[in-house]
Amino acid sequence: MTVEQILEALRSVQEPELKNNLVKLNLARNIRIFGDRVQLTVMLFSEDSPHREKLKQEVTKALKQAGAQEVDLDFEVLSKKEQEILAERIRKEHQEKVRAKRAGGRTPLQQEDPKPSLLSEDSDTVFISVASGKGGVGKSTVTVNLAVALAREGKRVGVIDADIYGFSVPDMMGITERPAVVNKTIYPVERFGVKVISMGFFVEENAPVIWRGPMLGKMLRNFFQEVEWGELDYVILDLPPGTGDVALDVHQMLPRSRELLVTTPHATAAFVAARAGAMALHTKHRILGVVENMAYYQCASCGNKDYVFGRGGGEKLADELNTDLLVQIPLGAPENGNPGDPDFSPSVYGSETSTGQLYRDLARKVMERV
Repeated sequence: MTVEQILEALRSVQEPELKNNLVKLNLARNIRIFGDRVQLTVMLFSEDSPHREKLKQEVTKALKQAGAQEVDLDFEVLSKKEQEILAERIRKEHQEKVRAKRAGGRTPLQQEDPKPSLLSEDSDTVFISVASGKGGVGKSTVTVNLAVALAREGKRVGVIDADIYGFSVPDMMGITERPAVVNKTIYPVERFGVKVISMGFFVEENAPVIWRGPMLGKMLRNFFQEVEWGELDYVILDLPPGTGDVALDVHQMLPRSRELLVTTPHATAAFVAARAGAMALHTKHRILGVVENMAYYQCASCGNKDYVFGRGGGEKLADELNTDLLVQIPLGAPENGNPGDPDFSPSVYGSETSTGQLYRDLARKVMERV
């Protein structure tokens, strides 16, 4: 069986409360196929849904009719934010349905959902590209924590892992599921209130990506145009280090994108990062500021700061690009439990931690500047 066959079978299963099929409502998730055995999660609108057993029977029946020998089904409840978004969407569709019936036309429920493009001129989404001059400075860590911090501030946030050769965002955020694909439309995975799309979702077993420039640009454009993002306030792009093809494609696709530069305190890292900043200025992109990552190591017992990678790189880079040093992030790693825990992620800091509060301050500064 294929995911497409499974989704097609699930179109026959209606969610009784919401009066539409599981696929259109994006309630069938985490689909896994093991030969003739299918695993999936069905999202419920509320914890006390009276339709749980009925849905289980109908989903199992539909998938077995489609060819599955065994169906492993579990249920989860939509987050409060997802419930609000879905309820608002259904309300609007109902209004359109009433208006269309009065006008004698077809209703939106009889048509495919239009695919909004983040690249359309009337989009209000703010694009922020996170760039660096070289790898290993923590650019992706800054990306995911800034995105989560913005979501904690109540913003609707998406992340595009545009580092197509060195994708790492899914792993850093502890994402184990894959995006659903419906009628060639991709639905991003949501984690910590952030919608995520990455090349890592489409590569098996951490295989290397061996592509040339034009193929990279096409994949990147698909991330913008073929993904059902919904309404977003911010899209954070994790760019590959340096000034190569992907970074150039992003600058050309997003003429209004802002840029955040990440460096370490080391003078060489800042020197190389200045090239990425110069590219942003050359393509008339606004630089929001500089993030100095691994700025120091703070002793947990005595509180003393050790500047293991030197000092001054972030300030020097900010001065050179005529911008500000927004935050200095210490060297460290979050303590988020063990793999398999619901909130586990290798790289996302809790909101109550000192580093999490630094990312909260960064998010607020970014919001002010855009």
